[in-house]
Amino acid sequence: MPSYSYRCDEGCRFDAIYPMAEVPGETECRSCGAIARRGITAPHLSVAGSAAYQLIDRTARSAHEPQVVDRLPARGSGAVQRTTQNPLHAKLPRS
Repeated sequence: MPSYSYRCDEGCRFDAIYPMAEVPGETECRSCGAIARRGITAPHLSVAGSAAYQLIDRTARSAHEPQVVDRLPARGSGAVQRTTQNPLHAKLPRS
């Protein structure tokens, strides 16, 4: 829900959250109880870049449209993981 800024005649300022269809032009001040009027403010825009938006869209899309896999992914040319010889590592939980 969007946030709206209000200011009363006493000089108090506060933000309130309302659904867009139910935004009052005036409300009671939270500090002094006087009538506070809604002011005009700049919108709160996200500072996330386009890569962040793409990630959010892909995550939301994969929740109900999972990608179909028909084979195992190709094995990369990464280094082979070595097995430890430290006996203390045997006590660690396994996943």
